[in-house]
Amino acid sequence: MKFSLIVAVVVLALAQGSFAQEVTDLERLGQYFEEMKNKMTLELTEIINKQDLASQAQNIQTQLEPLAAQIQEQLKTVATNVEEQIKPMATEMQAQIQPMVDNFQKQVEAIFQKLTEQARAIGN
Repeated sequence: MKFSLIVAVVVLALAQGSFAQEVTDLERLGQYFEEMKNKMTLELTEIINKQDLASQAQNIQTQLEPLAAQIQEQLKTVATNVEEQIKPMATEMQAQIQPMVDNFQKQVEAIFQKLTEQARAIGN
């Protein structure tokens, strides 16, 4: 009887050790599957977000293209209007300033002429 009790205890001990090993393996396997689930969830979320951003960027670009064309046309119109208004003003300004520039040029030439004459007089 003692022998059968010892054998039973040994068998139970081996079974317990075997179950403990299986539980540890199952826990590791469970952790592995949990990590894989988390990783796949994260990667899928990133892929979905990237596709969302790409489609949003495409939508924004599609919406902005006509607006950009309208703004460009308006800027061309404004530039033409400004040019039409500034051209006469620039012509008038040039007409007013030109006599002053001519007068200044004559004065500078006269001063230069006097300096040249004085330099010749000193040199002789």
